[in-house]
Amino acid sequence: MTILTGRPLWQRMALAGIAGAIGALGLAPVGAWPLSLLALAGLTGLFLSATSPRAAAGIGWAFATGWFAHGLIWIVEPFLVEPDIYGWMAPFALVLMAGGLALFWAVPFWVAQRLGMTPGARVAVLIVALSFGEFGRAYLLTGFPWAALAQIWVDTPVALLLAWIGPQGLALATLLVAMLPALALTRRSPRRLALSLLPALALGGATLIAAYQPAPEASDHVVRVVQPNAPQNQKWDPAYIPVFFNRQIDFTAAEAPPDLVVWPESALPVWLNQAEPTFERIAGAARGAQVVVGLQRYEGERIYNSAAFLGADGQLAAVYDKHHLVPFGEYMPFAALAARLGLFGLAAQRGQGYSAGPGPALVSLGDLGPALPLICYEAVFPQDVNGAPGRAALLLQLTNDAWFGTRVGPYQHLAQARMRAIEQGLPLVRSANTGVSAVIGPRGAVIASIPLGQAGWTDAPLPRPLPPTVYARTGDWPVILLLLLAAIAFGVVQSRRISHR
Repeated sequence: MTILTGRPLWQRMALAGIAGAIGALGLAPVGAWPLSLLALAGLTGLFLSATSPRAAAGIGWAFATGWFAHGLIWIVEPFLVEPDIYGWMAPFALVLMAGGLALFWAVPFWVAQRLGMTPGARVAVLIVALSFGEFGRAYLLTGFPWAALAQIWVDTPVALLLAWIGPQGLALATLLVAMLPALALTRRSPRRLALSLLPALALGGATLIAAYQPAPEASDHVVRVVQPNAPQNQKWDPAYIPVFFNRQIDFTAAEAPPDLVVWPESALPVWLNQAEPTFERIAGAARGAQVVVGLQRYEGERIYNSAAFLGADGQLAAVYDKHHLVPFGEYMPFAALAARLGLFGLAAQRGQGYSAGPGPALVSLGDLGPALPLICYEAVFPQDVNGAPGRAALLLQLTNDAWFGTRVGPYQHLAQARMRAIEQGLPLVRSANTGVSAVIGPRGAVIASIPLGQAGWTDAPLPRPLPPTVYARTGDWPVILLLLLAAIAFGVVQSRRISHR
């Protein structure tokens, strides 16, 4: 630690930024979770080298900026769909997003350095404060929990613990597993090192228990997802619109009809208000199957990003309006001011953007049971899924991941959809415009999929839902309560130490 402490702050911040960027390789599509744990361990050592709250905050901010800049590199892609208009914003979007989200880490580092009396206490306070910081990132300012720590586990059996403790609980466990051994190594204490491995042993034991639960069963129902593979720069081109629409019609009509056909977000080139002839053609192709299609609708001056549910008779049975909208994508904060500057949401096709629907809703799919529709990045928010008015039989995601490019974003979005399935113990049917479309089991396994960048369709038996999980029943409250109790305990210990001086 002496070597690190003696180095200038900018050098330690540079090391932290590099460590954060390397640690983000644990996210999809690479999934190198050991690198994430090593990066967090190295961050612990860098934090302990700090001699002031300001230095600690700088180190935490630099690490998180590296993590988010790498993990969210796809954020530039939407600005490159129309590069002549929005391209200049791309680098600013990445820098501002990464640096802004990193503030949710910088503040906990400042607090831990300010309140911790000993190295052990500083790391303990840091783990709790960082966990609160990740809660803030998930909930405040509409929330953006993308690239969260729990996402590094999605391709491992550890992800099954999401059904018990949710993503925030798994993030807390990740910090304990990575940071406590690093603290023990800096203290050069074999006894402390042995004790610091207890969280890892507990995590492994809990994972073994979760892995040996009964496997989900398949139902008698078959679902079909269709993927037209419409690049965003061609999607609304009049020359290509009939090409993509006819693809989806052909995929819907292929072979024996399933029980449910799912089209992606904004799949139809017409407004819901004028879609009756289009629905008739879709119903003819579906031959008695229920169909869910993404499209837009208007109501007066308001427009909505919606999903239309067509019954087996081909008639419109229900409409769901997306309620958790993307800031700057689907609407502009301070819309009046932005409009004066000529700025509108990237995905909004007219006016000042979309209006939000009333909230999570269940839609009956007959014998398949009630479905909880999720449009695009609504699947990123576990609290929204937990906020449904009742227990669904399946989760239904319609998305247009063409906005996310072809390298990182679509795979990270798929990973988060798999997390929602595990958390709820529910199957998830996912239709993505350019991919990856998939049918996901209630334990996160991808049962059938269509690769990114390919047009096609796939059928799969719909898995039966599992009983409600612990997380589905409790949400984040147990983790919040645990963190609050830990914060109170730190406060009591701190006050006693001050009084005994």
